Amino acid sequence: MADKVIGGSFVLEDLDCQAIVTPDELTAEQRLIAGTTADFVEGEVLPVDEEIEKLNYELTLKLLKKSGELGLLGADVPEALGGLGLDKVSTTLISERLSKASSFALSVGAHVGIGTLPIVYFGTPEQKKKYLPDLASGRLIAAYCLTEPSSGSDALGAKTTARLSEDGRYYVLNGMKQFITNAGFADIFIVYAKVDGKDFSTFIVERKMEGVSIGPEEKKMGIKGSSTCALILEDVKVPVENLLWEAGKGHLIAFNILNIGRFKLAAGCLGASKDAIEISAKYANARKQFGKPISSFPLIGKKLAEMNVRTYALESMVYRTAGLMDAGLSDIDHGSPEAGVQSAKAIAEYALEYSINKVFGSETLQFVADEGVQIHGGYGFIQEYKIERIYRDSRINRIFEGTNEINRLLIPGTLMRRAMKGELPLIQKVQALQSELLQLVSGQQFEGILEEETHLVSMAKKIFLMTGGAAVQKYQTRLEQEQEALSHLADMMIQIYAMESSLLRTRQRIAKQGEDKTACAIDMTRVFVHEAFERIESLAKETLSAVETGDVLRTQLSVLKKLARRTPVNTVGLKRQIAARVLESEKFVR
Repeated sequence: MADKVIGGSFVLEDLDCQAIVTPDELTAEQRLIAGTTADFVEGEVLPVDEEIEKLNYELTLKLLKKSGELGLLGADVPEALGGLGLDKVSTTLISERLSKASSFALSVGAHVGIGTLPIVYFGTPEQKKKYLPDLASGRLIAAYCLTEPSSGSDALGAKTTARLSEDGRYYVLNGMKQFITNAGFADIFIVYAKVDGKDFSTFIVERKMEGVSIGPEEKKMGIKGSSTCALILEDVKVPVENLLWEAGKGHLIAFNILNIGRFKLAAGCLGASKDAIEISAKYANARKQFGKPISSFPLIGKKLAEMNVRTYALESMVYRTAGLMDAGLSDIDHGSPEAGVQSAKAIAEYALEYSINKVFGSETLQFVADEGVQIHGGYGFIQEYKIERIYRDSRINRIFEGTNEINRLLIPGTLMRRAMKGELPLIQKVQALQSELLQLVSGQQFEGILEEETHLVSMAKKIFLMTGGAAVQKYQTRLEQEQEALSHLADMMIQIYAMESSLLRTRQRIAKQGEDKTACAIDMTRVFVHEAFERIESLAKETLSAVETGDVLRTQLSVLKKLARRTPVNTVGLKRQIAARVLESEKFVR
């Protein structure tokens, strides 16, 4: 288990490889959970996948109840309340394995994540006792209701209202929520509304309450087997006991639950990426053109190698983040009156990392799915081939749980807020870097395995601090309006987290297994670190060019050149080696 670390601190300090959690040494129980989930998907869901895609409510509910019987719906629910109370690595394994079930995986994910977790973390003892056992078993299905026709990313702009009745016994809710997953068959709705038009609050609304109605199913580009409808509330009387946490605390619940939703989405993207790699590798070996398998063509191999490298980086960061979550949430007493406050603080600690996972995960899957279609050629455009569906279904992930644009603004914004509160020594690090840059020594020699890559990760952090410091100095309080600069800083942080996660994981594997058994991981880490470093250098150059001009810019670019000095590696050769392993195994390789 990883020690507790401060969220966002990864850009300020270098870590020992033993400080992170990886998916390489799972416990017997964790392997059993992963196997149970995979067996359920293969045996129960995939045989009826086409029927699910026709939006068969009855079948989806039947499978949800079956998954509840297996414990898959109660993984995050404490044992005392009918769940399994599993660690976050285990629940991540479930999310990853379920992803192969496509639309059904989304139905499960919306229920167990954003639908159930608000009650797990913020419910009163009475609310937990009333709802959680049935949510964990699948007797009740949940939905999360935040988005409205006029407010998506601007969640606090919601117009749904709640008015306390004169006798103080219930709140009267009016409004409409849009694009609600599971709405067609959900029993419980987590609804956000403004009490008296101002206090953003959260309510547990039951489908059977008078005044609750559901709009027609949306006709979607992908995830067609999942239910997506509007929730309409007309003078719905919600008992005061169904107010979640306290009036006016809805934003804390909404944003923290979205944080976890972002992480779970990344885990799902990881599973789908692995599925796409397997499908594409098998197709490449089977498909013949010009008298030989297309897998023999280097450009096809290059695609598979790059798909695998990015997925390895994603896997590394997802399980690293799961370890952080376990360390942060392990001490919460769910029966305590302070559980809500403790939960909000623990979840918010890694808000920045959750956004990083969400952006990198959704964009990795989009890249992998797109290359998978390209490998299939014309057949990739045909619905008979699953890669077509993976491609369509993947598109929503860059919109779900806060668009990637919003998350890119949140990443550096969160870092700055934490620094201003004194929670991170960001300013001190930037100031210390100024004197360090004057003594910078170039032309270092590296001989050991991954020593240069370790150096590059460290230099990437310095490049980020130098670039971010220049942007803050230039724009000061106006920085939040400079969205291009913020987006570039976010992308640098995303690449650093992915680079470091891959590097630390591989170094950990080398220490435990030796170089021979980790040859593929070493190759992938070298490729990813060097290519990510190149992207960081380019982002820094573009940002500095927008911030400064003249001699100051020339000086900064000169410093950047020193920081970015490296010996290029033969990525062509490394990718050929990686591709050969992928094609031989016909699946994602570590």
